[in-house]
Amino acid sequence: MSLPRRAAAIALALLGLAWLSPVRAQEPARFVGVTACTACHAAQAEQWKTSHHARAMQEATPETVLGDFSGARLTAFGVPTIFSRAGDRFVVRTEGADAFPHEYDIAYTFGVDPLQQYLIRLPGGRLQAFGIAWDTRPKEQGGQRWFNLYPDQQLRAGEPLHWTGRDQTWNYQCAACHSTDLHKGFDLATNSYATTYADIDVACEACHGAGSNHVAWAASRPVSAGAVPPGDRMGLTNWLRPTDAGRWAMDPATGIAHRTAPLASAELDTCAPCHARRKPLVDTPAAGAPFLDAYLPALLDPGRYFPDGQIDGEVFEYGSFVQSRMHLAGVTCSDCHAPHSLKLRAEGNAVCLQCHLPARFDTGGHHHHEAGSAGAQCIACHMPTRTYMIVHQRHDHSIRVPRPDLSAALGTPNACTQCHTGRSADWAAHAVAGWYPAGRQTTPQFGTALQAGRTGLPDSERLLDALILAAGQPPIARATALAFLRDQATAASEAAVKAAVVDPSPLVRSAAPRALPAGAGRSMVQAVAPLLDDPVRAVRVEAARALAGAGTQLSPPQLVALARARRELLAAELVDADRPESHLNIGLLQLRGGQPDAAGTAYRTALRLDPRFVPALVNLADLDRMRGRNQESADLLQQAVGIEPGSADAWHALGLALVRLHNAGAALPALRRASELAPANARYAYVYAVALNSAGAARQAVAVLEAAHRQHPADHDVLLGLVAIARDSGDTPTALRYARELAAQAPGDPQLRRLIDQLERQQAP
Repeated sequence: MSLPRRAAAIALALLGLAWLSPVRAQEPARFVGVTACTACHAAQAEQWKTSHHARAMQEATPETVLGDFSGARLTAFGVPTIFSRAGDRFVVRTEGADAFPHEYDIAYTFGVDPLQQYLIRLPGGRLQAFGIAWDTRPKEQGGQRWFNLYPDQQLRAGEPLHWTGRDQTWNYQCAACHSTDLHKGFDLATNSYATTYADIDVACEACHGAGSNHVAWAASRPVSAGAVPPGDRMGLTNWLRPTDAGRWAMDPATGIAHRTAPLASAELDTCAPCHARRKPLVDTPAAGAPFLDAYLPALLDPGRYFPDGQIDGEVFEYGSFVQSRMHLAGVTCSDCHAPHSLKLRAEGNAVCLQCHLPARFDTGGHHHHEAGSAGAQCIACHMPTRTYMIVHQRHDHSIRVPRPDLSAALGTPNACTQCHTGRSADWAAHAVAGWYPAGRQTTPQFGTALQAGRTGLPDSERLLDALILAAGQPPIARATALAFLRDQATAASEAAVKAAVVDPSPLVRSAAPRALPAGAGRSMVQAVAPLLDDPVRAVRVEAARALAGAGTQLSPPQLVALARARRELLAAELVDADRPESHLNIGLLQLRGGQPDAAGTAYRTALRLDPRFVPALVNLADLDRMRGRNQESADLLQQAVGIEPGSADAWHALGLALVRLHNAGAALPALRRASELAPANARYAYVYAVALNSAGAARQAVAVLEAAHRQHPADHDVLLGLVAIARDSGDTPTALRYARELAAQAPGDPQLRRLIDQLERQQAP
């Protein structure tokens, strides 16, 4: 028996499997565990054993625990934590969920470089990620120490980010990407987990898919079998090799390699689920399944990305990489990273010089820095870093050309001044323009439109529409423009939304329903309705969410499609049934579908999972408002602001509830607090100003509205409020000035034209 066949037989014996015929090999694949793979793939296994994937999660043993458990002590915000050891047990004494100190055994290590976290077992099948981590870097780099992952936040027991809280629960937050074949096993009735996995770490089948059919294929091959014939996928669940006939060829004119055929590969779909901010849509996604058929990725939202697409929050790599020209050209993860060891394919600039001629790009004439210096490294300019989890520097994978001109215009970071810290963005922009007079600074960038959409600039709708229609721009940027369009869309945007509905990118199509404004007319609803039958799940569920309350505008066949897509949406929310946010979303969906009682049940389920979940309290209060129970509504909102005094939404809702109770004296401070907590929310400023004006404080109301107008110069309600207060106070010139600003934004509005005519007559001598 040959070695591969003998190894396969041993693997099958270990698994308790019989020899399978080729017919049996087509049965649904089962996970077989890493041992069955390493028996035949020793070289790949040796590379994998050195990787972060192999050490993503390990049992806590003297060999795997890297932290100092010799009685080390760290005190944060007056709470002492002591790390000790009892034989092979590693023990932490710290504050528990009841705010009293207890001793806890470390169950597992989590990660390895540049930090290691630790998992602690709590009741209900939960594993919790401890909030103090071990810095594994060498001492000379500042490592070999315990440090607080939240040094600027005093996290109290009961708060979501406290180590015992729901935002630190491994079963939800971490497990699916640190272990293989993860089944969360959450029981909503008991609020408990029975989580299982095939392998504790990120092993072979995490990427290649369940392996039983491949093992059977290997075992059934004759000893004398030669090369695998073309088209034989060897029983693999996820075929990771490209299926196109393309290859990389250097273009001597540009000095940049190009693919001779468009890439056809499941590789990005395989890597993206664990290297993206995303919402899972199915319970057990198959490795390599089309990404948007199993997940809904985050867009370029504030707090996650800067308006030009650079990384801001902890977003991992997918959302950046799909912005890049490399992705558009057909580059995939394994072109730069070895798939088993995860190491770079080459050292330093050599990894980039696989596709970029050294004579053109690895020269001072290109990078304008001293050869061999840090500034001469490709990644210094094109993949700048940002630090997360205190010590972890991560590269921006959008692989962009530095745009200090955008920094000057939009306030975004740039690689130049990240190194030259004493210099300004204008200085860097001038230098880059000198080196490259016809460079990228001469071309528009989508960040201008997204910044306009974020801030509500007067020209934002036109800029967003243009970006949505710009087929050459990254789909993730165009999808983000659609999401921003909702609050600014007029009839002028209908063409852009309709074009997005039939866009070839499923990411763009999934965002098209988000552009529907409140109270969208039949024409727009009918434009989006075909997405209920889109071949991609993410598109269907977003269409179902947007059209949940549009039943009267849909035809009978469309209502059938809506019901089908709505079931998919509900199932997608219940994938995370352990999260109160999912039940809040279900409640909102039920409410839009005309089922307020079902909505209330969903909100109460959210509160059963987390009694301190303020959004559910706010929405329950809104249900009371709808039923005319204003005092009950206000009581719930008082409870909400007591739990979370920093919630602008809760304060705003409380202020309105108090207005309905005719308690203006208490309403004004609540509305003021909401406006202070959310200064970027023009609606909160407007409502507070209206309340001030009603209370006879017109001058204060104008000050609030003028401040909001400076932040949101195109906000219709803010301008209308300024017009009304100025007119009512007899200040016709000011009222006319703001009315003309409004008319410039909506030149065809007949009501505005009549208002301006009236004000002009009043002003006439």
